[in-house]
Amino acid sequence: MRIAMVSPYDWCVEGGVKSHITHLAEYFRSWGHEVTIFAPASAPEKARDQVVVMGKPFSMRVSGSVARITFAWKSPEVKRVFQEYQFDVVHLHEPLMPLLPYHFLRYSNVATVGTFHAAKEGGNRFYGYTTPFTRRWFRKLEGKIAVSPAAVNLVSRYFAGYFNIIPNGIDYEHFAAPCEPFPEFRDGKHNILFVGRPEKRKGLKYLLRAYLRLREQIPNTRLIVVGAGDFSRYQRLFAQFEDVVFRPDVPYADLPRYYRSATVFCCPNTGNESQGYVLLEALAAGAAVVASNIEGFAGVMTHEEEGLLVKPRDAVSIAAGISRLIKDPKLRKQLSAKGTALARHYSWDNVAHRVLSYYERLLYEHQQVAETKARRRPTLAGER
Repeated sequence: MRIAMVSPYDWCVEGGVKSHITHLAEYFRSWGHEVTIFAPASAPEKARDQVVVMGKPFSMRVSGSVARITFAWKSPEVKRVFQEYQFDVVHLHEPLMPLLPYHFLRYSNVATVGTFHAAKEGGNRFYGYTTPFTRRWFRKLEGKIAVSPAAVNLVSRYFAGYFNIIPNGIDYEHFAAPCEPFPEFRDGKHNILFVGRPEKRKGLKYLLRAYLRLREQIPNTRLIVVGAGDFSRYQRLFAQFEDVVFRPDVPYADLPRYYRSATVFCCPNTGNESQGYVLLEALAAGAAVVASNIEGFAGVMTHEEEGLLVKPRDAVSIAAGISRLIKDPKLRKQLSAKGTALARHYSWDNVAHRVLSYYERLLYEHQQVAETKARRRPTLAGER
């Protein structure tokens, strides 16, 4: 099968969509399929060995984050792409983000599928403003995937239709494999772990407030903050607390060891999470999880089954949830076992098989439609 995958986002910036495409492509290629990735790139010379570069990206604020997308007019290049590659399937990720996916939708006459990744509880202004123009492109999608119920709720506000839910995957084997905790954190203290970027919606400030309450109730606790980005503002505020440890830019290979070092893992996010990679990675690693009761997380795990869901933006509730797990090792063990079993369903191997099966179904339906149109076409004799 010849597959085109299209991302509207800068390939040189790490993100969930890039990770999703990269893992799918890796599995599909290992199964003998041909995959070509198209994306804009801010450093074309670095990206060309991975993707066919299509345009230069520019920053635009979308749903509380910054999206780096291209507004380059790539219509002639995309037209030539279809003539050269003869794809069986075109898979667009965030298909209604300008401008690259529109060009592929315009010229595609093969089975075309779009995956919607984003979620935002209050709606998406970009979708709201552009719906009159993008509805025509939405109608060209023969297959529609959303990575979570939260993603369905966002896109269906503006575009009615049926969406197949196929989630983001995780590198289950990487996080579930046995590994040793860090010796420096094996000193008898209860370790509370945060993994994420220093973005407002990740809710770190609420966890920090919760920790201040916890250390009064359970003095033998430590907070470990792991993530990519600049945490200097938080580090200055908590410089006096030796048991608040910051570990920015941790290598991916070390993440499982941090999860193994944690007594409790906390996701204090405030919203706009489609699914939660980090949450699933923590579950795969066997962590006992306390997470905000937001749509994206509640769609993954069940309260008191695989973890505890607590009131968002509420330091008191977060502290209470963490305290409960610290004081109840039996509950931690029960949640950990169920969480690991749940996370297995989100392995990339499982997700990639589901996406490939969907392709095959779309190809069959696309062929049936084409054959029906051919039968309805009048013959030359009939025309005479």
